[in-house]
Amino acid sequence: MTRHAEGVIRFALEHDARVLEPRLHAEIVSTLAAWREVLARLDLVGRDPARYEGLGYGNVSARLGPFGDVGRGRRRFVVSGTQTGGLPALTLDQVCVVERYDVARGEVWSAGPVRPSSESLTHAALYDIAPTARVVLHAHAPEIWRHARSLAIPVTREAAANGTADMALEVQRLYRESTLSGTGILAMAGHEDGVIAFGASAEEAGAILVRQLARALTLGRRAP
Repeated sequence: MTRHAEGVIRFALEHDARVLEPRLHAEIVSTLAAWREVLARLDLVGRDPARYEGLGYGNVSARLGPFGDVGRGRRRFVVSGTQTGGLPALTLDQVCVVERYDVARGEVWSAGPVRPSSESLTHAALYDIAPTARVVLHAHAPEIWRHARSLAIPVTREAAANGTADMALEVQRLYRESTLSGTGILAMAGHEDGVIAFGASAEEAGAILVRQLARALTLGRRAP
């Protein structure tokens, strides 16, 4: 499978570097930070000199209210900053808010002390297409990635590069045409080890990811 570079922003970005208001974002960032730590302990998020050219991998996001009649392209969310995967903890200094975006055109407008994750457009695509999605977790899970089809996990087309408008649109296609709306997890064929889980809460998205990891490990033990 083709490997596309980790950590490279491939969408047009307009970023306002400003401090986020703790009163508005501290609670949701604390929840994301806790689940990010769980993923880091499982090596699903982090930084390893022997993997991906030593770049940080994995990112997390959570949608911000209101959750009512908010048009597509304006469903705001908090997302971890680009190349923060290797940091020991996630704080308000390592996240930003994606204020709006255009999935088809590959454009993102954000604000915060760091630039958004290179996967932010894919997160945005899921918030736009999945009405109940509140948290998106992007992990690097070799076992899930290798066994995705055996696990009946939807897989993106290999030609769709991570972080691009093509990937964002591909994820939306999977949501419409596959079982993704029910499984809550997908594998990225053209992005080595890349998987994305989402749910109505961090707990739901995290549970989906860990459950599929256990299933993948079981398959690996059965392999000759």
